[in-house]
Amino acid sequence: MSQLGYRLHQMVNDTHRESSFSTRATRSKILNLAAKQLLKHGYRLKDPAGLKTKHINHLVARWQDEGLAAKTIKNRMAALRWIAEKIGKPNICSRSNDDYGIPRVRNNPIGKSKTLDMDKHAKIKSDLIKFSLRLQQEFGLRKEECMKFSLSYALINANTLQIKGSWAKGGKYRKIPILKESQQQLIRDIAAVTKGALIEPDKNYKSQMEQYDRETIRVGLNKNHGLRHHYARERYLELTGWKCPADGGPHRRELSPTDYEQDTKVREQISQELGHERLKITYAYLGS
Repeated sequence: MSQLGYRLHQMVNDTHRESSFSTRATRSKILNLAAKQLLKHGYRLKDPAGLKTKHINHLVARWQDEGLAAKTIKNRMAALRWIAEKIGKPNICSRSNDDYGIPRVRNNPIGKSKTLDMDKHAKIKSDLIKFSLRLQQEFGLRKEECMKFSLSYALINANTLQIKGSWAKGGKYRKIPILKESQQQLIRDIAAVTKGALIEPDKNYKSQMEQYDRETIRVGLNKNHGLRHHYARERYLELTGWKCPADGGPHRRELSPTDYEQDTKVREQISQELGHERLKITYAYLGS
């Protein structure tokens, strides 16, 4: 690791330790790559404070020349903007990806929704990983959240779960309603085994994540973000009474003024339940 890479790693994981473990890991990986690529080009920076606009422009041009997907470059730009803000030089990065000629990413939700294949689910050896997968489906939790999930904290009452900020992407605390018998049954099943985090006693979060990945790949249950999409679509149907566009329902532009207003309120609620803030993020889950 270069000296610049080491300092960037420190800023992500020590000096400005924020967001979830997975977010920090991804951010650190991107910034370490950027440091290596700058050094390879001859930029011998020793400290992040030395970053300038020319360095950002070089990285973007390199990534575009490599033919990387727009979504990949967009994610890398988010890491660069984060570090630019932390060193007090936000203007070294343009606020808009359009200024770099990075195409806008169009989210297509079709095909992303999935439900658990319970035959494959039964082949998983760890009860805690089984619970984690069910939490993803029943409450739309992210992978990290469903491992750090601790019933002793999460269960406010019979009708509400709370997700601690330290479990969540962006550190966003939120509440999720408990409405269905399948959700209540899951809570009963977890309570019968543990009220602590869904991490094996001999493991930490990182090693539990590795076991989750191995087990789900082994039985063919990997790529489970679609379980969050399923949760979002089910909630939309429950709250509006009609299917979302991704499931063949009407597009927002086709709704009456009254239904459009309801659609907006429902999308805002679902966005919050998923741990997001913006209505537009629901386009990736529900369609538009």
